[in-house]
Amino acid sequence: MSESYSLLGLWPIINRWKKLVGTALVLALLTSILVALTLPNIYKSTAVFFPTNPQTTDPDRIATEGSKLELGGRTEDLDRIITIGQSQPVGELLIKRYRLHEHYQVGPAGTDAADDAALREFSANLDIVHNERDAIELTFQDKDKQLAARIANTLVQVIDSVNQQLTLENRRNVLGLYQQRYLFLNAEFERSRQQLLRARRRYGIYGLEQQSRYLAREIIKVETDLRIAEGSGASASKVAGLRRALRGLTEADQGNVINLENYTQGVDSLNLFTSRMTDLQDRLVKARGEYETADVALKGKLSSLYLVQKAYPATKKSKPVRWLIVVGSVFLTLALSVVVITLLELWRRSNRRPAAPLGT
Repeated sequence: MSESYSLLGLWPIINRWKKLVGTALVLALLTSILVALTLPNIYKSTAVFFPTNPQTTDPDRIATEGSKLELGGRTEDLDRIITIGQSQPVGELLIKRYRLHEHYQVGPAGTDAADDAALREFSANLDIVHNERDAIELTFQDKDKQLAARIANTLVQVIDSVNQQLTLENRRNVLGLYQQRYLFLNAEFERSRQQLLRARRRYGIYGLEQQSRYLAREIIKVETDLRIAEGSGASASKVAGLRRALRGLTEADQGNVINLENYTQGVDSLNLFTSRMTDLQDRLVKARGEYETADVALKGKLSSLYLVQKAYPATKKSKPVRWLIVVGSVFLTLALSVVVITLLELWRRSNRRPAAPLGT
């Protein structure tokens, strides 16, 4: 004949073993209280920041487009920041800076076992996550709330520095290109300026407006005097002199410094050189401005992170929750006790044998 068991049927069993169950619960209560009281308080400090778009911190973008820092919620930016923060070199740097070997009591630095234990403890206390607002939350926990805040803030700075180093070499190359372009344009501008000076000396042109007025006035005056002399029957020597004067003003081979032929050729050359110099001057000014802006951007070390909230020392502990430890320990002990005494009861009943009938 089979027997059935229910939760209500456990009460008589518990009642029969109440002393043993009570002793186990008291021991669990006292032990859990003792353990909960000896556990150190753990404090958390959290820093929140956004990664900026690295393209907006490059000198070429800043100089040529005048761009500004933009928040970069791109997946690759977020993954790069989290990877840097969780990397071993960054962890070892923080461990060395704050002497965490001594703080974690894992042994002297320099031994493989101590270094590995310190790194594992550091990694266990660090949490870097991408939250639902596309920001990064960096949390560090420690028994010392001041130390936890300092490590969290330092870690943000180290991540920023490493992230900048990833594009630093490219920035230097871009700055070198700007410098080369500026030096080239400066040399070209100086060469064009010398060509313009030589052209002015060759053609004797130093003031276009004034000289054009003087040349036109003299040509008209000499030509008018020539026509008057020819019409009035002046002497041949006077007419010949006026004709030579007119040729001197209009022909280059007559020896006049200022003459129409040289002036026309000179004006064309000067216009060409002037246009070239104007173009080079504009490009030179722009190139110089771009180079100076890129140089300032590189030396300024623009942050690659936008810090929303720096880490502050916690005002209350995050763990342990002592009452939960005590309650959980007592409940677990009760559950295990019920299982044990139930199994004992089943074992005792299964070992019972019916008595043999008496012979007559």
